Amino acid sequence: MNIRSLTRGDGVVIGAAVLLFIASFLDIYSIDGAPSSADIPSAWASGPLLLSVFLAGIIGAALVVVAHGLPQVPKVAGLDLGQFGAAFTVFAAWSALGNVFDPIGGVDNLGGGGSVSAGTGLILGLVATVVMAAAAIAAPLVPALQAALVPAPKPAAPQPYGGQPQGGYGYPGAQQSPYGHPQQGQPFGGQQPQQTAPAADFSPFWFAVPVPRPLFPEDGSPTPIAELAPGTWYLAVEQRGPALVAQTQDGRRGVLQDTSGIQRG
Repeated sequence: MNIRSLTRGDGVVIGAAVLLFIASFLDIYSIDGAPSSADIPSAWASGPLLLSVFLAGIIGAALVVVAHGLPQVPKVAGLDLGQFGAAFTVFAAWSALGNVFDPIGGVDNLGGGGSVSAGTGLILGLVATVVMAAAAIAAPLVPALQAALVPAPKPAAPQPYGGQPQGGYGYPGAQQSPYGHPQQGQPFGGQQPQQTAPAADFSPFWFAVPVPRPLFPEDGSPTPIAELAPGTWYLAVEQRGPALVAQTQDGRRGVLQDTSGIQRG
């Protein structure tokens, strides 16, 4: 599982799952006039509540996070693992809402439940499942939640375009002439750079993507030439409107059309 592929949305889901787990040990009822020594049960003493709210939410959160950390997302009943997990979190939130409104279920029809209301465990469970479901659904839609949860390490200062990086990030070092300059004909990154000059006010910079994104050929072909992966730094060598011309570690150049949420070095 690739931790660097997790997003801020996944971080919110994980935090909500931790809160939900803590809430499962708290009182599920609040009884008016009950002494402080009263033994009020937690969710672990109620099978239906435990399964429909707490375990359903925690399982849903785990499926969402695991799906984003896998290189190939498996499918369950026609849905990918992340969508299946999001459905679990929505179900848990819906169940929590019902239990908060009616914490003792059918017992109140016997006339003895008027002084019983939702306890701390139920209320925190509702908050946790609502936040979890909202994050699981909104993460693919909100750019702020698509940023990497674990930032990539800072790269060295970017070299001027056409210059030779000082090793690292997969770029091979160029052979040096006696005067310290690259020998004639030595390509940048192992390939000859394209002749297209960047805009006058553009300075090359290192960047990392929050989620895997395709890199398309500069000639406009629809077939990607590479996929940029989170946790790896790439060099932006030119800007074309909202898109960037990027260079991979092996020297391939292409157009990154989706630049939302990228992290600049």
